[in-house]
Amino acid sequence: MEQARAQEGKDTTLVYGKNAVTELLKSGGAVDTLYVQDTMQPKQIAYYTALAKQAGAVVKRVRAVKLDSMCGTQSHQGVAAWAANVAYVTLEQVLNEAREKGQDPFVLLCDGVEDPHNLGALIRTALLCGVHGVVIPRRGGVSVTATVLKASAGAAARIPIARVANIGQAVRALKKENVFVYCADMNGPAVFGQDLRGPVALVAGSEGTGVSPLVKSLCDGVVSLPMAGGTTGVDSFNVSVATGILLYEIMRQRTQ
Repeated sequence: MEQARAQEGKDTTLVYGKNAVTELLKSGGAVDTLYVQDTMQPKQIAYYTALAKQAGAVVKRVRAVKLDSMCGTQSHQGVAAWAANVAYVTLEQVLNEAREKGQDPFVLLCDGVEDPHNLGALIRTALLCGVHGVVIPRRGGVSVTATVLKASAGAAARIPIARVANIGQAVRALKKENVFVYCADMNGPAVFGQDLRGPVALVAGSEGTGVSPLVKSLCDGVVSLPMAGGTTGVDSFNVSVATGILLYEIMRQRTQ
């Protein structure tokens, strides 16, 4: 554990779970050490060993109790890896990602998302919906941690993630590049009646308060999701669920 703590202090993150570790190794990210549980099936050990060899990582077989202690949970599925933290990109690099593909920019901005499971789910959905990059703030929201990587099923290692001083500045910069910026808000018009094609960005707000008033005032438009009528006792979707539906609608319109 002392070695693990030392490594963690040098900008490395412990990634665990089969999907997250597999995607990390395949992505070409800098992996230092791969840990596999000694009771894992030989074929699985051989599979992860081969991936680790390609990534240039050392493989260590450890007991389950060791993995439990390292990960702080028993949900590691028998595999974990020490990896360099995600190399954040600039907003300009996100836009270049779209230009290089000859596509209109499609960007997701997360304004104060604090739950790592929500951020991981957002990143995973963004990748699957063709988003060119995800933007998060340096302060006022969770960064890409081991939990985020696991919740994203490895997507956080495959999609550009920009970490900016604040989301308001990012919105202004996108608008200067002729990107139309929407924010998700319960009081806005329904998303299904709007034309979402062309250069577009979507701002998802925090779990408790949604998109901040300043960021909302900077956006070009607002979109919402209609909900079932009647008294349900629940007044809104989870942020990752709502954003997932909105991103999918944008993707659907972009691919028509």
